[in-house]
Amino acid sequence: MKRILIIEDEFSISQVLRAYLQKAGFGVDQVFNGEEAMEAFYSTNPDLVLLDVMLPGKDGWDLLKEIRNMDTCAVIMLTALGDINYRLDGLNEGADDYIAKPFNAEEVVARVKAVLRRSKAENSQVKRFGKLEIDMKSHSIKLSGNIIRLTPRDLSVLLFLADHPNQTFTRDQLIEHVWGWEYEGSDRAVDLAIKRIRRALEDWPKIEGEIKTLRGLGYQLSVY
Repeated sequence: MKRILIIEDEFSISQVLRAYLQKAGFGVDQVFNGEEAMEAFYSTNPDLVLLDVMLPGKDGWDLLKEIRNMDTCAVIMLTALGDINYRLDGLNEGADDYIAKPFNAEEVVARVKAVLRRSKAENSQVKRFGKLEIDMKSHSIKLSGNIIRLTPRDLSVLLFLADHPNQTFTRDQLIEHVWGWEYEGSDRAVDLAIKRIRRALEDWPKIEGEIKTLRGLGYQLSVY
């Protein structure tokens, strides 16, 4: 079930949106001010946020920037500000859509579905293995929502293994695919890269996956 987080300070509007979205089969969470919004975002891990611009505490623009700094979650801005410049500001800051009040709740549901379909297509390169999220397009790694930083070479190794989960590769195969056939160094570079990746992913629950050594065969990204 897709989850929607409504960040809207007008209780009646939030309740109407919640009723229509739940009727459409979505799970819905609500928060009514900007100060509590990010805590709710972290705890609910929504697929899409309906974000009002005018909020007590932090406004919608600040929240949009915070969300975009750490996540690619879809965001639709809600506001009574109908001026075209505000719409452009929202889209330029990373919003996926913009709906001006007053609006029809059924239209909002239709927009939500459209944005989620588009977001799914755009994020087809994002691989999720439990709490580990690997964006093959942007080359970013997140574990439990936290960015994992790797050297370019180590990142290339992890990306290659993630693109072939549960497949085993020898040191020579990894060198050929990652370092390149012209590499003349020691194959110990592979072992050291794997060691650093494991250290970076030490908080990844073993019940979800691990970088496994198959003795005499090679390495694989095992996911369960």
